[in-house]
Amino acid sequence: MTTADEYDVVVVGGGSTGENVADRTAAAGLRTVVVEGGLVGGECSYYACMPSKALLRPGTAAAHARAVAGVSVGAGLDAAAVLARRDSFADHWKDEDQVAWLDGVGIDLVRGHGRLIGERTVQVDGGRVLTARHAVALCTGSLPALPDLPGLAEARPWTSREATSAQQVPPRLAVVGGGVVAVEMAAAWRSLGSEVVLLARGPLLGRMEPFAGELVADGLSAAGVKIRQAEVTGVHRDGEVRIDLADGSTVVADEVLFATGRRPNTAELGLESVGLTPGSWPEVDDGCTVTGVPGGWLYAAGDLNHRALLTHQGKYQARIAGAAIAARARGERIDGGRWGAHSATADTAGAPQVVFTEPEAASVGLSLAAAEEAGLRVRAVDHDLGAVAGAKLYADGYTGRARIVVDLDREVLVGATFVGPGVAELLHAATVAVVGEVPVARLWHAVPSYPTVSEVWLRLLEAWRDGE
Repeated sequence: MTTADEYDVVVVGGGSTGENVADRTAAAGLRTVVVEGGLVGGECSYYACMPSKALLRPGTAAAHARAVAGVSVGAGLDAAAVLARRDSFADHWKDEDQVAWLDGVGIDLVRGHGRLIGERTVQVDGGRVLTARHAVALCTGSLPALPDLPGLAEARPWTSREATSAQQVPPRLAVVGGGVVAVEMAAAWRSLGSEVVLLARGPLLGRMEPFAGELVADGLSAAGVKIRQAEVTGVHRDGEVRIDLADGSTVVADEVLFATGRRPNTAELGLESVGLTPGSWPEVDDGCTVTGVPGGWLYAAGDLNHRALLTHQGKYQARIAGAAIAARARGERIDGGRWGAHSATADTAGAPQVVFTEPEAASVGLSLAAAEEAGLRVRAVDHDLGAVAGAKLYADGYTGRARIVVDLDREVLVGATFVGPGVAELLHAATVAVVGEVPVARLWHAVPSYPTVSEVWLRLLEAWRDGE
């Protein structure tokens, strides 16, 4: 027997995106419920951002300490202590604190798998029915995408989940992929003592500036990661894992991680009940309203809409969507113009990203190639980060590079990339410059403190002025 409950807003998915949608709508006075079948807090809290960075940070800290003369650091990390610290950042895979937060801000939680069964209607585990007066927000994220390879399922490969939650250090780890998860997990497990081989079909970090992948590859190689340009054709496990390559060779490991992309978590979401295709990425407008469903009541935010698969962008979309839902509920005008209150413009114009390897790679906005592909008339300006006084103080032998991409017609930044130790903390200034469309002429008056690594901004502007 089913029961029906009516809310103003029903949020399907209790990860960081869903939590933020619910927070915004509840704060606007709308009665809101979150439906979640797993851990409240989602991938970021338990299997992605937090545990992965907890794994990476000790190795980075040790590398930075070793790079300063006069500092004595032991030869290796205490793997057990690192894993224990990681466990604490993942809250030991328990969600009591996040559930308590929902309760504290007046958001109901329904445990179970939610799926659409019609307009403004969600059914939980085939029983309880929740209806929404104003909106349903789908925030179920994405799942690892595994290739169709002989023997792969039987080989029990790691995905990002196993790579961030494993309780033992594998003696030998093979990583298949060349993106962010691949390079970060290769770095993390190598720092903990694994012999790591990274199998990539093409350049690393292919969506960033080419020098980013090159410098990260240099850093991984220096740490002892073996990088091979290779195509995997099959995987077999018989105690150990054997990975067959297109060139006829074989790689042997104790575990294999496939970091080969993501797929939408929509196969069991009931999209067919509202005229959409199960297993697809729902198309949305800049306000995260699903465009293929009439009435403006269905939203998709976070990884699910495939606009920008980054936790912070999912939270950003959630704030935009939550504000739009509240405005529509009050009968207010939607501000959906570029950089409007109800438009997630930054997804395409100013999304920042950090790759937490050693060196770090940080970027915002468009790469040079992406800007040119978009039809912009641009010029890239580069500078050697290691030549900046603050970088020399930060680490002996500091190696890095910085680039800004300038729109020649408007004379504003449309992109920036930094690669080097600790460059993540440079990124927000670049994000403000790109999103704020600050004229290059005004940036001359933003004076960087001396001697900091941020002085690279002055050097980049000088190179811009001198036409280098």
